[in-house]
Amino acid sequence: MKKVYYLKSCNTCLRIINALNLSTEFELQDIKSSPITETQLETMKLLSGSYESLFSKRAQLYKKLDLKHKDLSEEDFKSYILQHYTFLKRPVFIIDDAIFIGNSKKTVEAIGAALEG
Repeated sequence: MKKVYYLKSCNTCLRIINALNLSTEFELQDIKSSPITETQLETMKLLSGSYESLFSKRAQLYKKLDLKHKDLSEEDFKSYILQHYTFLKRPVFIIDDAIFIGNSKKTVEAIGAALEG
């Protein structure tokens, strides 16, 4: 499977997708217009090891809800991600059995290497 979960209105996501020059094999899913399902999130969790690794602590809603001062469980992370797209750290690339989460330079380089390999 080759899939990208991203936000169409996120310039960083679009810049990364364009820079990688993805093949037509990739399925792109805009998580705002086509929200992720529980099954999709379960798949991401199996590949990443936790819901927390998929959770964006940079989201404005994270600050607004003052979640920083709450002790969140894995179920809480899952619930928040399913409730609102902004809580998914993005973009999320799934390439076969590998998952790449976020937009750090190291992550983007790893995606590039996986595409070449």
